[in-house]
Amino acid sequence: MTKRILLIDDEPDITFTIKDILEGNEFQVDSFNDPIIALNYYKVSFYDLVILDIKMPRMDGFELYTKIREKDPKVIICFTATAMFTEEIKKSLLALGKTIDKDYFIQKPIRIEVLIKKITLIINKNKE
Repeated sequence: MTKRILLIDDEPDITFTIKDILEGNEFQVDSFNDPIIALNYYKVSFYDLVILDIKMPRMDGFELYTKIREKDPKVIICFTATAMFTEEIKKSLLALGKTIDKDYFIQKPIRIEVLIKKITLIINKNKE
């Protein structure tokens, strides 16, 4: 069964590239460059995984994470960010009362084979 992924990043070249890679590896991907539009189109219990960028205008990834969780507390969410934001991400999530496994961070830039492996790991980990 094809896994559905929601990808949100404010950089169109990133969403285009990641979507193209994932769809070429049997995933179905909806992508958005505007977090507010993505939130408006979000469908509860529809996605197997949500991938959020941290640094976005209008609404950052942490705020979007909180709003998606309010709608759908069971969906798997992971984050993308450059290496310099990794510690900031962890601190912000702790402030939200969340601890996130290190596997749920996708560090940009990322190699194609690592991206596919990591996303497959995240989705399969949550089947258990």
